[in-house]
Amino acid sequence: QVQLVESGGGSVQAGGSLKLSCAASGYTYSYGIRCIGWFRQAPGKEREGVAAIGIALGGTNYAASVKGRFTISLDDANDSVYLQMDSLKPEDTAMYYCAAGACGIDPTEYNYWGQGTQVTVSS
Repeated sequence: QVQLVESGGGSVQAGGSLKLSCAASGYTYSYGIRCIGWFRQAPGKEREGVAAIGIALGGTNYAASVKGRFTISLDDANDSVYLQMDSLKPEDTAMYYCAAGACGIDPTEYNYWGQGTQVTVSS
């Protein structure tokens, strides 16, 4: 059974940093999982992809809005995926979700989801 648990959210001022963690377990290639991704959803908006990383080769993919500010990384030893978020902006405020599935940053390509962690950036 695939399980994903996010942590690390919180409140920060614009320009600050946060590091999100996703503890992943139970995933294998037999589930069709090739990537772990981070997604976000702000109130009244659709869920959007932020970044994704391949579990085999570590290839990464970022949304244009976060490229150069966010970094996704994979820690195989701890079965964890991290999202380092720097130079945060108020528009980054959202619930952030970790998900497992096919690669890319299209939420419809991901079948397994965590419960989310809230990120709030104040101006």
